[in-house]
Amino acid sequence: MSASLDIRAPAEQTEGTRSQLLRWLKRPGERVEANEPLIEIETDKVTVEVAAPGSGVLAEILKQEQEEIVPGELLGRIEAAATEAAARAAVESGSGRVTSAEAAPQSGGPPASPAAAAQPRSASGSPLSPAVRRLLAEHQLTADSVSGTGPGGRITVEDVLHTAATASTQPLPPAPAAGARGAGVAESAPALAAIRSHLVPHTAVRRRIAEHMTQSLLHTAPHVTTVFEADLTAVLRDRARRREEFARRGAPLTLTAYFVQAAVAAIRAVPEANSRWTDSALEIYDDIHIGIATAVEDMGLVVPVLHDAGSLDLFAVAHGLDELVGRARNGKLTPADVRGGTFTISNHGVSGSLLAAPIIIHQPQSAILGIGKLEKRPVVVEEGDEQRITVQPRCYVTLTLDHRVMDGHQANRFMQAFVGRLADWPP
Repeated sequence: MSASLDIRAPAEQTEGTRSQLLRWLKRPGERVEANEPLIEIETDKVTVEVAAPGSGVLAEILKQEQEEIVPGELLGRIEAAATEAAARAAVESGSGRVTSAEAAPQSGGPPASPAAAAQPRSASGSPLSPAVRRLLAEHQLTADSVSGTGPGGRITVEDVLHTAATASTQPLPPAPAAGARGAGVAESAPALAAIRSHLVPHTAVRRRIAEHMTQSLLHTAPHVTTVFEADLTAVLRDRARRREEFARRGAPLTLTAYFVQAAVAAIRAVPEANSRWTDSALEIYDDIHIGIATAVEDMGLVVPVLHDAGSLDLFAVAHGLDELVGRARNGKLTPADVRGGTFTISNHGVSGSLLAAPIIIHQPQSAILGIGKLEKRPVVVEEGDEQRITVQPRCYVTLTLDHRVMDGHQANRFMQAFVGRLADWPP
């Protein structure tokens, strides 16, 4: 009797969101070592590896690349070491178990012959995954025309999309002469046909961001934004005084650390900002876990979470932010790093933005705080009966909220508490 090992999606990887199987790192019939990376899964905007549960031969793939998966789902099977030769022979002869996607003929085509049923391979000899075979057919490409960048020269989905996008930039064939068009066929607009363009394939992360943004704005929460202006004079003075001390202790003191602490104070003044809407009740969280929107090159926006922010002093906040942002930009975030946020801060001003509205709420949260670019601005200051103009470091701050959860007066009270905390630093 052959012994097999189940390959399952990690049960702890998903919390109310979808996961996607990005790629298999091995093909059926290939040797697998215990704890060797076997699958890449994208969940909550991070990519994690699933290790092989044991040694043997990958004999069966049940979930294909780019398919969505659920926690604990069976993804494939490994034939244990004692039956490696039999498993490999079964896969190579075509008598082994295959997935439904591999067994199904292409729509509209004749049934595959036994010779055609053998798994196609790239020029390097690596087998092609079902997703790659499908994309090759869709774009009318051959495996020989695609350069594989995967392990051992394996062709990946990204390789096919890149080749297809490159091909789309080639000069268009000349349009047929007017007399060659069939009678009664209207001429298409020549302007669009003549415009040169190229395709940039969507990454899995970009598709997920697009889905979340559309779902949040158009199908879930009515968004409303309130705008205030924050005076950072006191914060900058305090930062200049403590910056070297924090650096010696191993934590850069950023303005975001102050924004986190001010947000905690505002949440305590208006707890509804730290909640989620349900059909039967408003669930207000007692703990404050603040997500920090972070731009990552070639990936997009990720939101690592500073857990228990309400219990941290300024140094602990600064140290936690430094670790989270460092892991995000080095691709080292874990699923736990991006789970469980109850409120989000987007410091979009670091890239030069003065104001952004609305900033899409990170579901299922109820609000997101936006911080604009810090600038020196002229401000009218009243001193007794007199007025004078002074220059202050200021920035626009916005609160975009789920209008089902909060009304305008609650949002304004939150913002008054937030900017007041910053203006009166230290608290």
